[in-house]
Amino acid sequence: MQKKEYLLQPGNPYPSGAKAKNKGVNFSIFSRHATQVELLLFRTSDCIDPFQIIVLQKEVNRTFFSWHVYVTGLPVGTWYAWRMDGPNQIRETGLHFDKAKQLVDPWAYAVSDKKWSRKAACKPGDNSLTAMRCVVVNDRYDWEGDEPLRIRSEKAIVYELHVGGFTKHPSSKVKHPGTFSGLIEKIPYLQQLGITHVELLPVMAFDEQDVPQYTADLGLKNYWGYSTHSFFSPHPGYCVTPEQGTHVQEFRDLVKAMHQANIGVIMDVVFNHTAEAGSDGPIINFRGIGDDIFYHHDKHDKSILHDYTGCGNTVNANHPLVSNFIISCLEYWVREMHVDGFRFDLASALARGENGEVLQDPPVLWGIELSEQLSKTKLIAEAWDATGLYQVGSFPGYRWAEWNGRYRDVIRRFVRGDKGLVNELATRLCGSSDLYGYTGRLPINSINFVTCHDGFTLYDLFSYNEKHNEANGEDSRDGCNNNLSFNYGVEGETDYPNLLAFRRRQVRNVYALLLLSQGVPMLLAGDELLNSQQGNNNCYCQDNELSWIDWNGVDKNADMLRFVQLMIALRKRHPAIMRRRFLTGKPVEGRSIAEIQWHGLELNKALWDDRDAKVLAFTLAGTDVDEPDLHVVMNMSDHQVIVELPVIADRPWCLALDTSLQAPQDIVPPEQQKPVREKLYPVSTRSVVVFENGPV
Repeated sequence: MQKKEYLLQPGNPYPSGAKAKNKGVNFSIFSRHATQVELLLFRTSDCIDPFQIIVLQKEVNRTFFSWHVYVTGLPVGTWYAWRMDGPNQIRETGLHFDKAKQLVDPWAYAVSDKKWSRKAACKPGDNSLTAMRCVVVNDRYDWEGDEPLRIRSEKAIVYELHVGGFTKHPSSKVKHPGTFSGLIEKIPYLQQLGITHVELLPVMAFDEQDVPQYTADLGLKNYWGYSTHSFFSPHPGYCVTPEQGTHVQEFRDLVKAMHQANIGVIMDVVFNHTAEAGSDGPIINFRGIGDDIFYHHDKHDKSILHDYTGCGNTVNANHPLVSNFIISCLEYWVREMHVDGFRFDLASALARGENGEVLQDPPVLWGIELSEQLSKTKLIAEAWDATGLYQVGSFPGYRWAEWNGRYRDVIRRFVRGDKGLVNELATRLCGSSDLYGYTGRLPINSINFVTCHDGFTLYDLFSYNEKHNEANGEDSRDGCNNNLSFNYGVEGETDYPNLLAFRRRQVRNVYALLLLSQGVPMLLAGDELLNSQQGNNNCYCQDNELSWIDWNGVDKNADMLRFVQLMIALRKRHPAIMRRRFLTGKPVEGRSIAEIQWHGLELNKALWDDRDAKVLAFTLAGTDVDEPDLHVVMNMSDHQVIVELPVIADRPWCLALDTSLQAPQDIVPPEQQKPVREKLYPVSTRSVVVFENGPV
């Protein structure tokens, strides 16, 4: 039977990628130096032989640097790849064309890695047996009126999670573990927890095979996903039916379901490097299309890639074409996928110019900030890179929030029991005005966190003195060495009841401080269930029960889950904790109380000059007469302290929480609170106590 050959038209350079329209598909791809371009069409994702090879003609199918063709009658669901020929002058120009290599479309909306071999792509020549494939997607979708949410940043409570690991554990009991669909089933849990946004570890299509060989030999893979190759495509591994090209629909289903639950979706995005790694890395897309443009090269020897990311290459983000690619990609995820924001991995790498120099006003970062389509989205920077550029407090732009590493460190040290931190602690609790206030930025520019995917879990922070990453295959050389952790006498697991109780108290202390701080709190998924990674602080390759969420913790550690739920609820009922502007200490309008008053062992006598101080207290006034005031005492010393409660105009204090007490007395909802009749209150060692009062 003769195979059908689809008729061709010249096509259009815009939009890039594959776009179905008018009963056909327009294909367009950028390559400045290609001398020959072929489009390969396949019936399925794993077909070896294309059913049609379309050789593009320079005179007909090229406009400036875009190669394009319109295939009449081609149906949605057709799989495709590109081949390109051109100069292969790696040392002289950085160009890396290989006419036999099948390439992924950088603008593809869905890709399949079913037969992918990273090793084959690293070798020159034909990789048709093991190449990734792209698919023409059906762009129709019923959003049912959905739009990106507009939750104000000061009201945000971010919950960082891994799409796969959140539901892969057998205890999750979802229909499709480890997928977007599985996460949808857990939305009721997220609602009950009380968070406002999920921050998803990378969900753009990434290379799961991108790990060191000795790690791969252990049967491990790239789990976290910081190895993106297709920035417009949802990761096929998180889809139920990726071979049917349902990536876009499945991700949209997740976003729509989250929005129906009033939960925003923030994506962790990796534009600082790609899965193509160093000079010996695979040719996937960018290297085979325009290596000289997309990556930073040594100016004398173009075969040498500058690596500011620790991953082998650095995206040349401020080249006009690359900058346009990044901004267009972000706008696509907002416009077409309705996401609510982005967290940028190693974002400081995007501040480097084409020669690697640090730019004062990087075009790509300002382009993102000033994009009208991105104007209502959350922009969060990991404000450093892997070669020492550290921009916390000085990241270019004004709307960008930053992962506040200084907040993380001072909270860890204070709760651990380090002395002399009360001055900086007060600054961090109030939104880090020293970092953001002087430039006209706000408390919402500070993303406050104590734990994240990268490092110890919160429970492990108080269970291990040292990292234990032996399972990663690198003799525990990987991962951060400066964890600011403490095991309190026993490394790891223990049966000592008193020690177990104390570790749980420390976890409560961290949650209390985090959720009482001005700025935007970020929680790590599983910490509320006392999730442990057995001391591994770098589970990037552990797609197994070591890093999956164990849902048995919902029952086993119900007291901790309850504490976090009620602590989030406490924050939400106090606008005074969720201020958009910095506290001034001035009197509240209509009341004889300042916005905030600081105390030490005595009222109004904070221990600012005491280098041994481990006690700090403050009284936070409500924003109006109807909002209760708060009085907070933090005692991380080794002994109990007796504190006096301030007197505020006929408003009796009620005990809201005391982390030294056992559940359910550790935190008390308003309807169950009772007035404290005594003027003095004993605050136990290593504990946080919070009082609320009511209106007159």
